[in-house]
Amino acid sequence: MYKYIFYFSLFLCHGQAEVLNLAGGAKSNYTFHKDFLFGVSTAAIQIEGAWNEDGKTESIWDHLVRVNPNFTKDGSTPDVAADSYHLYKRDAEMVHELGVNMYRFSISWPRILPTGLANQVNPLGIEYYKNLISELERYNITPMVTIYHWDLPQKLQDIGGWTNAHIIDYYTDYANVLFENFADKVKYWITFNEPMQTCLEGYGNTYRAPALNRHGIAEYLCTHNLLKAHASVYHLFNKQYRPLYGGKMGMSLDSNWAEPKTDTPRDKKAAELYLKTHLGWYAHPVYSETGNYPEELTKLVDEKSKKQNYTHSRLPKFTPEEIAYIRGTADFFGLNHYTTYLLSMADSEVGEVPSHANDVGIVRVQDPKWPSKSSSSWLKVVPFGFRRLLNWITKTYNNVPIIVTENGYADFSGVKDEARVSYYCHYLNSLLHSIHEDKTNVQGYFAWSLMDNWEWDDGYASRFGLYLVDFNSPNKTRTAKESAKLYTSVISSRGLPADYDPEDFTAFSSASLLVPTLLPLLPFYRLLT
Repeated sequence: MYKYIFYFSLFLCHGQAEVLNLAGGAKSNYTFHKDFLFGVSTAAIQIEGAWNEDGKTESIWDHLVRVNPNFTKDGSTPDVAADSYHLYKRDAEMVHELGVNMYRFSISWPRILPTGLANQVNPLGIEYYKNLISELERYNITPMVTIYHWDLPQKLQDIGGWTNAHIIDYYTDYANVLFENFADKVKYWITFNEPMQTCLEGYGNTYRAPALNRHGIAEYLCTHNLLKAHASVYHLFNKQYRPLYGGKMGMSLDSNWAEPKTDTPRDKKAAELYLKTHLGWYAHPVYSETGNYPEELTKLVDEKSKKQNYTHSRLPKFTPEEIAYIRGTADFFGLNHYTTYLLSMADSEVGEVPSHANDVGIVRVQDPKWPSKSSSSWLKVVPFGFRRLLNWITKTYNNVPIIVTENGYADFSGVKDEARVSYYCHYLNSLLHSIHEDKTNVQGYFAWSLMDNWEWDDGYASRFGLYLVDFNSPNKTRTAKESAKLYTSVISSRGLPADYDPEDFTAFSSASLLVPTLLPLLPFYRLLT
């Protein structure tokens, strides 16, 4: 009965067309083509543990949770995490069990270079990743390596981290060590994972390490140096290693979909501005035909800086040579996507002064009717946003090849993860519609994540894994969830389950979602029963 009540409530609140809109597309027989890449993703700091073993030194995350033990909701650290440093063979076995043909993992900079610099290479760190890659080879799994997934050596943060212009050389040297040791085996490279989180949340705020909170200035310095570092590594790879070993390189950029809060021109402007000044902040210099930062962002920061009596704009400027050097430095567009927000222009000042939020001047919220029972309050289930974002990227960046490098759902625990199963079905359905109807050039999809891990400020409270990890067991026992079985069936069949219903959001229904909509349905009760 409750399933039908839920359908009727959605119908009454949104209309039938809007229910299908929310689903991201009606039922279809679309399938993924035989060359479509299926993978699963992890990050070193979240799964490896062994935080100070075999020559590894402290990362900015190791440091943050020590100086601020209340940073995580559960007071936890990534000291042991899923212990993948010792259990990598089981990890490779799980990737094989899933049936994916690619595994995206990151390499820990302080495990490879204990001083942060290339003057001292840790042979045990090199050996660990060679062993992991060899284990993947046993199962015919292609590795995709993320060079930087947020774990900067603390020794480099002590001298300014990503705000120090010399970081461009340090990062290039680090990447060169990886290419020298792994480029013969690794054919897909990600230079940076979610650089906006690194710069905006880590340097301009306190949500991510190093939690500097130097808003309005540090996030722009960080971004400027990071983009130049990306280009430097791409050109190094392109010149010295691609001719020898082949391979492809891109960035993984995170973005929510920005839906106008209302149908007014002002809210439509806000949604477009959000995409250009957030995703476009990092994508435009690399993927656009003109290069450089988006004009909208440059104008806003320049004007705000002038009003705030700064001698120069807080947004650094690329020279014409740097614009040309950065433009086109990617072979594919890596996209991390999870949810959607509603956007509107702010009626007054927002955010700290100065800050990126204040410079842009928009407000984002989420529709309380959007379903979710996620352990992460921000993770609402809005499949149509996935499809619309893919379409926006395709149109904005000239049909660029896209690989979805992260997409997933967080819950609290358990192998019977009905909500995650439903999330994947809905989002993969949207992806199929995007490929077949919108003609987006999506070449691959990576689920986040292979297993439960240390989820940043959520600690071990939020679980994103396809495999359940028993963090209290000596061997950190891994057990396949229902979502792992679903993903395996999608990969083997190249399509969604036959019984998948795009209008079924019951896995996410809750009292907070249903109660406001039940009263109008009481007259239908006898009909439904």
